[in-house]
Amino acid sequence: MRILDLHRAAHRPIEAHESVGFSIGALGITADTALVSVSLRPGGRIGRHPAAGRQLMVVISGDATVCGDAGDAVEIGPGQAACWEPGEQHETRTTSGLVALIVEGDVDLGAPGHQVDPGDI
Repeated sequence: MRILDLHRAAHRPIEAHESVGFSIGALGITADTALVSVSLRPGGRIGRHPAAGRQLMVVISGDATVCGDAGDAVEIGPGQAACWEPGEQHETRTTSGLVALIVEGDVDLGAPGHQVDPGDI
């Protein structure tokens, strides 16, 4: 067994799309899916960009204000997630700082309360 501390994972800074205080650390990757941890400093921003594939961002700690194609800002916190579809323009901001886990790629997501298992795919 290995224990992964997402708060201390090695990250590299990202400034693309006018991002501010944004860093990313790869945790795992397959031919179809990437699993990364992201961190935003207080007042940070992941600039508006298109999702390369279906993208699920799960907030681990802190706060996030997320928006998609429609531009409507929604605040989410620990235990909540935002999902963007391939090509959807989106951005994320934080007031107090953020640690999140992002799964991007060929991922099937169930409805809330629905358990996805290999028999569903």
